[in-house]
Amino acid sequence: MTLKQLRYAVTVADTGNITEAAKTLYIAQPSLTSAIQELEKEYGVIIFKRSKKGIEVTPEGEEFLGYARQVLEQTDLIDERYAGTNRGKLRFCVSSQHYSFVVEAFVELLKEYGGDKYEFHMRETQTYNIIDDVSHLRSEIGIIYINRFNETVIKKTLRDNGLIFEPLFRAKPHVFVGKDSPLAGFKQITLDDLKPFPRLSYEQGSHNSFYFSEEIMSTMDCDKELLVRDRATLFNLLIGMNGYTICSGVISEELNGPNIVARPLLVDDYMEIGYILPSAIHPSGLTNEYIEILRRLSPR
Repeated sequence: MTLKQLRYAVTVADTGNITEAAKTLYIAQPSLTSAIQELEKEYGVIIFKRSKKGIEVTPEGEEFLGYARQVLEQTDLIDERYAGTNRGKLRFCVSSQHYSFVVEAFVELLKEYGGDKYEFHMRETQTYNIIDDVSHLRSEIGIIYINRFNETVIKKTLRDNGLIFEPLFRAKPHVFVGKDSPLAGFKQITLDDLKPFPRLSYEQGSHNSFYFSEEIMSTMDCDKELLVRDRATLFNLLIGMNGYTICSGVISEELNGPNIVARPLLVDDYMEIGYILPSAIHPSGLTNEYIEILRRLSPR
């Protein structure tokens, strides 16, 4: 294995096309194909599946490329620090449940370290996808919560995927509502207060077990349910339908505007929000910087 071979493989994956990758790398296509095949043979792994339509990364290839990207990132940082060479395009990916402070930290990291060339991914996605992204190294870090209800299942899923959970802070349950909702006038909200209003939740796809729900108290019976996939739709429905969602209460007016407010929910529960990492891989310097920013922006 050489660093050049790893760079070749990553470039092929990024372009999705051998011909385009060869042009990007300024090498002949047969030479690139041969280098990839040698890499696959050396490690006994099939990185790419080839067909008449082109190539696609295999599941084991995704894992291999995750390690390759980490090696290349560390090499670029060493070159920049000790050889004074300019680094290539900086890449970083976060997968997270929907928390505004996570996006704030992402923006701050990008402003601080993005430089002239970068490719940063901020994936607000379903809980199981977050775990899958980090376990297959598509994302360097994931942000989720645990509580008494889901802890056993979530921690077992993390262990099965070679991941660890590190807490950032513990939050009391809150309710997000539109600022003009009847619920916005309450200083504190009870479960009975919520009954007349529609509850909004994030879809969890095929892994729709209550244990993977992004909202606590997901087993609570509710007559009016609205399921969404993104933050903007959820906030629009909170306002338009006088709906509510149960959450951590952490919100950024700068990012989300002044039309959503948080009110404490009177229940005996909590949300321990933290980050997940691969247990067998030392976090990159950029990942550690992001963790420091997360800790600084986390509520006290």
